[in-house]
Amino acid sequence: MAKRILVPLDALERSEAVLPLVADLARGAGSTVRLLHVVPFARTRLTDTGRVLVYAHHLEQRRESEGLDRLRDVERLLDGVAVERRVRFGDAVTEILREADAFDADVIALSARRRPWWRRAALRVTSRVRAKSPVPVLILAEGGAR
Repeated sequence: MAKRILVPLDALERSEAVLPLVADLARGAGSTVRLLHVVPFARTRLTDTGRVLVYAHHLEQRRESEGLDRLRDVERLLDGVAVERRVRFGDAVTEILREADAFDADVIALSARRRPWWRRAALRVTSRVRAKSPVPVLILAEGGAR
C-alpha cells in the first residue's frame, strides 16, 4: 500500500495526466501526495559589457515562487487528499530521486508521452528515473506518437 506518493510535474500540462489516477490511489489508501517541480539552476545574466542584468538567486526565488503557484493550482485535482508541495533546483532525475529519498516515498508517479521511433534513443526523464529508482515507479503513458 502506497502511503507516500511522489508526483514530479514539469511545466507542461500533460504531466498532470497522472493526477486523477494518483488521487484515486491516495484516497483509497489514505496517502499523502507530494507534488514536486524541479527547476534547473539559474545563472546570473550579464550584458555584453559584463554588467549584471539579473542575479541568479533572484531568478531562483522567482522560479521557486512560480513553481509553488503552479503546484497550488494543480492541487485542486487532488481534492480530498493530503498534499505537500516542493520545488527543487538542479538536474531533474537527480532531484526527483533525492526528493523520493527525503520524502521516504513508497512510489513515484509520472506521466509520459509516447515519442516517435526516431526520438526514443534519447533517454527521457521518466526512463532514467525508472532505471535508477529504488522504489516502484508508476508511469502513465498517454497519447500517440507525434
